Amino acid sequence: MDVAQPKQEHLLALKVMRLTKPTLFTNIPVTCEERDLPGNLFNQLMKDDPSTVEGAEPLMLGEMLTLPQNFGNIFLGETFSSYISVHNDSNQVVKDILVKADLQTSSQRLNLSASSAAVAELKPDCCIDDVIHHEVKEIGTHILVCAVSYTTQTGEKMYFRKFFKFQVLKPLDVKTKFYNAESDLSSVTDEVFLEAQIQNITTSPMFMEKVSLEPSIMYNVAELNTVDTAGASESTFGSRTYLQPMDTRQYLYCLKPKQEFAEKAGVIKGVTVIGKLDIVWKTNLGERGRLQTSQLQRMAPGYGDVRLSLETIPDTVNLEEPFDITCKITNCSSERTMDLVLEMCNTNSIHWCGVSGRQLGKLHPSTSLHLALTLLSSVQGLQSVSGLRLTDTFLKRTYEYDDIAQVCVVSSKVKQES
Repeated sequence: MDVAQPKQEHLLALKVMRLTKPTLFTNIPVTCEERDLPGNLFNQLMKDDPSTVEGAEPLMLGEMLTLPQNFGNIFLGETFSSYISVHNDSNQVVKDILVKADLQTSSQRLNLSASSAAVAELKPDCCIDDVIHHEVKEIGTHILVCAVSYTTQTGEKMYFRKFFKFQVLKPLDVKTKFYNAESDLSSVTDEVFLEAQIQNITTSPMFMEKVSLEPSIMYNVAELNTVDTAGASESTFGSRTYLQPMDTRQYLYCLKPKQEFAEKAGVIKGVTVIGKLDIVWKTNLGERGRLQTSQLQRMAPGYGDVRLSLETIPDTVNLEEPFDITCKITNCSSERTMDLVLEMCNTNSIHWCGVSGRQLGKLHPSTSLHLALTLLSSVQGLQSVSGLRLTDTFLKRTYEYDDIAQVCVVSSKVKQES
């Protein structure tokens, strides 16, 4: 009859502790008015409590620090730090000790050990210490695998490992919106406005250290999150850029295509890569976190086969007096030549001067022509320039252009007085 052998106890003990900042101690104040039954008892107890702030005992926040009582939450973008200690609990000298720490995620396994060399020997009551760091870049389940191998005095090789499972949570909810703005002047390229909505979905406040947009090679970016006050640039969110739990903040950026890309018709059509957001924040006692989004993409506005844009237009014109504008017509097709005819249709307020149905001639692929037009307004106020029609005689296709721009129409007397 076989007798089961008792499980051999290991000579070494493994301890793993997460390294994190302490928290400010909080207490729940209990107080009452002096005319109540307890009288001044509760107030005196709070004054005698060493964790309260002198002179501000009813406040929950104290002056003492509290060490972490549990593993706590780990958020994406933070740095996970852990202290690993292997202690020799026996009265024997242990040799060839090798400590290995791996982090298993849903997609990969990472080696976090600072050194892969084995320790020659470990005397009784001595220990091997190591501190590991890892910037968390994935959400979901993570498993820290700590393995220890060593050799006893009798030459027996021993091995054991422990698993520590934890969840990585999402700290921020980031939403983006794109707004396309076509400029009226050829010297200024078409602009794209990016609105980034950032929400703190943790349970503690955040100090937003930096929120910037790193543009792609096709764009230049300008941040619109500051205002100039007395020659100094100040954040639109104030001097204290704290984001409370579940609060949302909106950031705005303006992107312009670089000159070498903007001059080529159709190069920014379709899906284009804008860039990525870089967000840096600090939480409890300055713990730093960083998050970079994936490459942001937007669907550029489709201009169709023919694009009409304004080169020049006055800001203010006189009522019932002709004024000139300059248009730019671009053949956005890369293969087809167009034969264009211009028609000018009057509206209730805008009246075109000149011959409608004019032949503009052939326009080759990816080329442009400039066109000077004259018009007048019969109504005061802010008026929209509308009523242009381009017809491609080859395909018998008509392109309509309304609300091209706006112009302020004033009485000639008002303009002279001003």
